[in-house]
Amino acid sequence: MGFRLPGIRRTSFAAKVSSAKCAEVPKGHLALYVGEEMKRFVIPISYLNQPSFQELLSEAEEEFGFDHPMGALTIPCTEDVFLKVTTCFNGC
Repeated sequence: MGFRLPGIRRTSFAAKVSSAKCAEVPKGHLALYVGEEMKRFVIPISYLNQPSFQELLSEAEEEFGFDHPMGALTIPCTEDVFLKVTTCFNGC
């Protein structure tokens, strides 16, 4: 059984490649990749103001600099850590 976090959408990389619709990012959102499986998440840009999210961005900068392997922002943590960090952004 799964659960849905408000404000976060997850798509697989394979789905992104095979469907142009997945490549669309709504206004006010940002697409990024997380974890070893490079799962694609679409998050509200308001997350960028959160100190814990900024820490994830700093880790991405240290690991990748401005050369991201997917051509988009890549967060170098597990999917579980990413979800744990972002869960409380919408109030917990």
